Amino acid sequence: MTKRIGVLRRHVEPEGGGVERGEAVRVLSSSGASSSSTSGLVDGFETFEPGRLLLNRRVIVTGAGAGIGYAAALLFAAHGARLVLCDLDEERLRAASDFIRNAGSGSCVTLAGDVTDEAYVQRVIDLAVAEFGGIDDLVLNAGFTWDGVLHKMSDEQWHAMLDVHVSAPRTMIKLAAPYMRDAAKAEIAANGTARPRSVLTVGSVSGTHGNAGQTNYAAAKAGVVGLTKSLAKEWGPFNVRANAVVFGHIETRLTADKGKGASIRYRGREVKLGIPRGGGVGDIVRASTALGRTGTANEAAGAMLMLLSPYASYITGQAVEVTGGGWM
Repeated sequence: MTKRIGVLRRHVEPEGGGVERGEAVRVLSSSGASSSSTSGLVDGFETFEPGRLLLNRRVIVTGAGAGIGYAAALLFAAHGARLVLCDLDEERLRAASDFIRNAGSGSCVTLAGDVTDEAYVQRVIDLAVAEFGGIDDLVLNAGFTWDGVLHKMSDEQWHAMLDVHVSAPRTMIKLAAPYMRDAAKAEIAANGTARPRSVLTVGSVSGTHGNAGQTNYAAAKAGVVGLTKSLAKEWGPFNVRANAVVFGHIETRLTADKGKGASIRYRGREVKLGIPRGGGVGDIVRASTALGRTGTANEAAGAMLMLLSPYASYITGQAVEVTGGGWM
């Protein structure tokens, strides 16, 4: 235990003293020597600054214009990330970018478009490489719901959920491979080690536990978990982690009262978002969760930050449920 505490202290304190606020810290190996090795708690992160867990990480975030994605973008920026933000809604993206720049908390670029369009995804990858020189983390958050009972569900409804929640992440991962898996392979060949990278997908308790009226969304979110766990096995040898964060009832447009009129335009069609009589559903969730309440977008973003951070360097292939103690 004493040895472990010493290792932890060396990750947050430079040799010879404490850390001033805002001072970046060179990562130290368990021997105390400066290292870019990927063994140990946070080894491989070139700098580690307390309070800025994603310092200089190059992160793509999809669905960053609203809800969980927006909260995540602001939080990642506050922790020093260099961001490429993606969303269908250009105005929302501009608002997120303006907020980050005005706060002076990080750097970001934006590109609006549809993640189910492979040409758009390629432009996102190219933008990240052109602006920041590579990609460290993918946060594949884009998605929406289009509910209906199975026997009345249209083929369009069914395939839309699979396209945006499963096929789009697969496309992003595939097109990012040269700058993640392949770049790591080259680093290992040259140096014997690769800098840490990660892929974070977004699941739902609908995918792990099922939900009436959401067979399409549930099937897609179950697929996300399978994709992520398989990717963790394929890319793990290259120091690329892959995890899914599985959300319960988080307060966003997707879980609000459908009668409030929130919607999304998808391939020329207006799709209404939310849950019929959403307030009643919220009451049920509050009564059935250990914490007795629904979650917020900021809390969801905090879970995502945790899985991207150096402290999660030995966590991969997991579907981490963030539910407030529901669905147990």
